[in-house]
Amino acid sequence: MGFCLLLVLTACSQNSEQPPDPYLIGGPCEGCEAVLEYGDKPLSAVDTMPGFTEKGLPLKITGTVYQPDGKTPAPNVILYFYQTDHQGIYSPAKGAAGWARRHGAIREWLKTGADGQYTLYTRKPGAYPSGTEPPHIHLTVLEPDGAYYYLPSYLFAGDPLRSEINRDTSNPRGGYTRVLELEKTGNLWAGKRNIILRANLEE
Repeated sequence: MGFCLLLVLTACSQNSEQPPDPYLIGGPCEGCEAVLEYGDKPLSAVDTMPGFTEKGLPLKITGTVYQPDGKTPAPNVILYFYQTDHQGIYSPAKGAAGWARRHGAIREWLKTGADGQYTLYTRKPGAYPSGTEPPHIHLTVLEPDGAYYYLPSYLFAGDPLRSEINRDTSNPRGGYTRVLELEKTGNLWAGKRNIILRANLEE
């Protein structure tokens, strides 16, 4: 797994200044303001979730973020991810408060480059212990002008807990399916999800 860390270390960090006057769009969203909690952390288009060396299937998630026209790559878009551990629990770090406590320690922010691309290394999350939800990875988008909103969580093809309500409609929010079709690539399982900014968001 050493090459994963090398990719992260060599990725170009980008300006992590807060956008002016952040504002929520696309309907109510509990916890979406956590996308703003990166502080002065340098952000890049490639990064690794905390807990990557722990139990679980190793994942590489990639994609391209496009402008609303669906063709032009969108740079400087911040993507906030959080997920459960392999036991299906949002385990917080010691002393965590606010959304860091609610969302757990396995969370990360990426910032797309000039080509609009992003790459996240993580471990496949576990299903909730209650068995009521399939494994998933949450996603919140923060656009350069300050608009932020949730997109449906990443899901995994073939998961038996993925019910009909978890399946995409013909016009998925974000423009592309959120269901990852994983393929083995070296020591990792790779999946791809592209995103079109503001696609099919209700106002």
